[in-house]
Amino acid sequence: MGVLAWIVIGLIAGWLAAKVTNAPRGLLRNLIIGLIGSLFGGFLFSKLGVRVVPDFWGELITATIGAVVFLALWQAIRRA
Repeated sequence: MGVLAWIVIGLIAGWLAAKVTNAPRGLLRNLIIGLIGSLFGGFLFSKLGVRVVPDFWGELITATIGAVVFLALWQAIRRA
């Protein structure tokens, strides 16, 4: 997958994660959260043995779930 596709998936996943967790962010933060979420989601899915179809939608779902989990953990740490 190309760098441009990673950026697009990261932006969409970060935006979706911000909407799900009710933590609105700016464009750059959404991109960073989406990219971290895609890495975290890929790691999490591999450890759980979950296989995702390696297309746009599969990568977007993985990145969004990873970003939501990352944001939830980040908010829990900040509140503690």
